[in-house]
Amino acid sequence: MSIPSGELARLLVAIAVLLVVAHAAGRVFAVLRQPPVIGEILGGLLLGPSVLGLIAPDAAKGLFPASGVTPVGLGVLAELGLLMLMFLSGREVLGARTATRRRTVAAVAVSGLVIPLGAGLASTRLVDLTAFSGPHGTELTVALVFGIGVAVTSIPVISRIMLDLDLLGTRFARIVLSVALLEDVVLYVALAVILGLAQGSAGSVFGLWSLTGETGTGLTTAYYVVASLVFFAVFMPLGRPLFGLFARSRFNFLERRSPTAFRLTFLLALVLVCVFLGINPIFGAVLAGFAAAGADAAEEDSVRRAEADRAWDALKKVSMALFVPLYFAGVGLQLDLVHHLSIGFFVAYLLLACGTKSASVWLGARLAGERPRVATDLAVALNARGGPGIVLATVTRSAGVIGEDLFTVLVVLSIVTSQIAGLWLQHAGVGAAETEPSGGGNVELVRGKGPGPDAGAPAGDRVLRDGPGPAGRGGGAFVDRDHAVQFHAPPPRSGGGARGPRGGRHPDGDQHDRDLRRRHDGQ
Repeated sequence: MSIPSGELARLLVAIAVLLVVAHAAGRVFAVLRQPPVIGEILGGLLLGPSVLGLIAPDAAKGLFPASGVTPVGLGVLAELGLLMLMFLSGREVLGARTATRRRTVAAVAVSGLVIPLGAGLASTRLVDLTAFSGPHGTELTVALVFGIGVAVTSIPVISRIMLDLDLLGTRFARIVLSVALLEDVVLYVALAVILGLAQGSAGSVFGLWSLTGETGTGLTTAYYVVASLVFFAVFMPLGRPLFGLFARSRFNFLERRSPTAFRLTFLLALVLVCVFLGINPIFGAVLAGFAAAGADAAEEDSVRRAEADRAWDALKKVSMALFVPLYFAGVGLQLDLVHHLSIGFFVAYLLLACGTKSASVWLGARLAGERPRVATDLAVALNARGGPGIVLATVTRSAGVIGEDLFTVLVVLSIVTSQIAGLWLQHAGVGAAETEPSGGGNVELVRGKGPGPDAGAPAGDRVLRDGPGPAGRGGGAFVDRDHAVQFHAPPPRSGGGARGPRGGRHPDGDQHDRDLRRRHDGQ
């Protein structure tokens, strides 16, 4: 079945316009040293009912019609963008596991999750949840979304902000990323429970459970919740060895011919497992990224490791060029601030979210012995909700858990809190003298030059290098210009002084080494 030429032309025009506007707005935000993802959302917002729909409604309907091939095609691309974002986020979750002060991380993570979540759940008693519920939402599921929206934190947005501010080598950055990692894992598990409850109450049985013929709400709900949790429990520890087994198999011609295609196939396979089980596909994408990245990081063969790095680089470039911007721009395109944003409720929810999250993080940091200034910086940084907050909004809205009003509030909350964190960290001088090497080695922050000594770092990106040796072999972190942060395990140390921006000896090498050691020992 072919698409009529007129419908195909309309779809291609819509994709091109949305892509150009998303990248243009993202570029503006990048120049302003703000998260590009926020610019991509605002780009879609400009083309949606909030702006273009008000100024030129006929043009908006002509460009993005409500029916036909165009909305279906954009929906498919946005869904692929969400899956690729979750796949890359799974790799990021693996990379964010860094060693730092465990007492601070534990205290901040626990207080920063339990107190905001509890406050969010308690505040629902003051709100008519039916006004924010979707067709499949219940009082419990909407309340859980309400509470998680208060507690969630974003790894991608925080890592991007810290990249722009040259903070990734600091002890402060290590604490923030470690706490955000723990909170994101809890988010995915909680989201699995919410969607399981929603599917059970909706009565829309699909996949394995449909074979039983059971339609009772109680058993159906129990199945989806248990299936989601078991899927996480099984694939978190077993996904990496499973991927490694398939990748090294002599019968795996796809890995030998195209490592990129094999990783995509592995992603689609786990997504299809989720579809068969009847649980949300994003969990398969997250665990596929976690498993594949873990197996690649443990690969000892240098040739296979280099091929895997190139495969990830290709996947990331295509995803960040096409699919992910279309997903975030699509989120902005769906926002209707005129009809679905109650200013009074949003301000109240913003104050609740920022107040409880910041206060709980500050309290945890102070109880762990951090200085008031460090505790304040942590409180502001971990208040950014970014991508995970937006994913929470879009996935629960698609599942019919929440309605348009709460969806709009959650997305705008993610945008505003990310901007607050970026502006604060940019002007507060955070971590100026807190460079802490991972593993106790030397730190080097350089500009990537593309192929060559810094191979793997696209031109204009920054590479944080730990210890001697070329980037990609020494430890440290690479953060791309779009969204993701990647960490590399350091090799065994063999000495060597601090390096300058060209890989040579730092002009004041001995003194520089002593300064770095003194900073590190004083943490």
